[in-house]
Amino acid sequence: MTAPNSTPNTGRDTTGLLGLREFSAALELWQTHPGRETHGALVECFQGVIASAGFGGGHMHLDAAPLTEVELRAGSLLDEGAETVGLRRYNLRFGDRVIATLKLDAPPAAVFSVDECARGLEIVIGAAWSRARAGQATDELAAMDTATRGIAGVLDLDRVLQLITDRVRELAHAQYAALGIVDQDFGIERFITSGISRAERERIGPPPRGHGLLGAIAHDPHPVRVHDINTDHRRYGFPPNHPEMHSLLGVPVSAKGRSIGRLYLTNKLPSGDFSEDDERLVEMFALHAGIAIENARLHEQVQRLAIVEERERIGRDLHDGIIQSIYAVGLSLEDVPDLFADEPEVARARIERAIDSLDQSIRDIRNFIFGLRPELLEQAGLIGGLVALADEFRVNSMVDIDLDTAVVDESELSADVIGQLLSIAREALSNIARHSKATQGSVHVELQPDTLILIIADNGVGFDQSRPRGAGHQGLVNMSARASSMGGRFEIQSDHSLGTRIIVSVPRRAQSGGVADRGDE
Repeated sequence: MTAPNSTPNTGRDTTGLLGLREFSAALELWQTHPGRETHGALVECFQGVIASAGFGGGHMHLDAAPLTEVELRAGSLLDEGAETVGLRRYNLRFGDRVIATLKLDAPPAAVFSVDECARGLEIVIGAAWSRARAGQATDELAAMDTATRGIAGVLDLDRVLQLITDRVRELAHAQYAALGIVDQDFGIERFITSGISRAERERIGPPPRGHGLLGAIAHDPHPVRVHDINTDHRRYGFPPNHPEMHSLLGVPVSAKGRSIGRLYLTNKLPSGDFSEDDERLVEMFALHAGIAIENARLHEQVQRLAIVEERERIGRDLHDGIIQSIYAVGLSLEDVPDLFADEPEVARARIERAIDSLDQSIRDIRNFIFGLRPELLEQAGLIGGLVALADEFRVNSMVDIDLDTAVVDESELSADVIGQLLSIAREALSNIARHSKATQGSVHVELQPDTLILIIADNGVGFDQSRPRGAGHQGLVNMSARASSMGGRFEIQSDHSLGTRIIVSVPRRAQSGGVADRGDE
């Protein structure tokens, strides 16, 4: 039986007489601070409502997330399983949703109508659920905003896939999450996981290929919720060393009207099944994920096109300039053996000019390889840019360089900040090559809770920091100014026996204030 949606106006203040106001306050306190004391107060208020109405007993079971589940008993229905002849049953609703069940033992001499009491409790429970749902919706929107910001603007495809998987696991409060990228036949061609360590992944073995339940979900254009994977008839079975999984939510990811993958979430935390609200939230996130994946793919295509165009341009420039110069050097040396017999001085001069020309050609080739498109470094992001700088350093110096970079969420760093950090690294490496007399250098990126630390070190001769530097040596000043513009710190550690360490610490969400470029040291 359902509680009536309207109650005749009897002229009585039912809410006040029945103690529903006190019950509402106790329910709110129980929801915000669940515990033994608040539960006891809630039970006492429920029993007060039943006694005020003149009923023999009552039993309520509230089970409607995001409200905390609770069961309340009073009077003749204190004992579980107790039944009476005049027992009335109600489903208390908010809209079309059942949020609680109610049993009332109401004798004919009851002070209040049974329907009136049920309606009053329905209003109180419905208001509490509405407030809790509004708060949950606010929290969900904030979490959605954080999650979508975390993937927006990330243009490396591998990184954006991993970020999507990590963010959706946090968003849906799941123990595990995976993103399966599907091919044209809906087979899983890539499978990215979150919540499982690399060692656990290796013990499990190869990624799934789309058999069983995962394959069935991959073909389904709609979200799928499963109570227990282990009892679903579509399951294929887990490989050895696979973690235990039960509840599952699968949501399609699309881009430009085409299915590109599925988000899989398992083991709802702290326990139970994924809800309709979880499904709705993950569907919203999947829309943003599809856009982010498509953007990253387009960026990769543009990068590949840029590389092809750059290769063609370098080929033309090499042919028109450097190759012609080398060819000319070869021609100038053809008759040198004969000149040594008759005009040795002329021969030696020609050889010296040839050596100078070849040295210049070598410098030109290096410039073509590393110096023509500096903006590509920033487009590659912080880690990609540091890799490119390290490669350039190895070619242009006799110093071995070690690169140790953390997995950086570069969405926390603006393009300006990445450019500033790369400029600092470029200047520091240049100083190592020109001044340090080092045999070994290193670039290290370290993440702390609120700080990103960049360390460039060498094992060279070091320098005396107290010694004044010439007016033309502005490299260290520039690096310090760049760090300050990001709200960071710049530190130099140098010792004649231990070399030099440049340490730059910046907030992980630093926004560059800009710094004027000055002549590097």
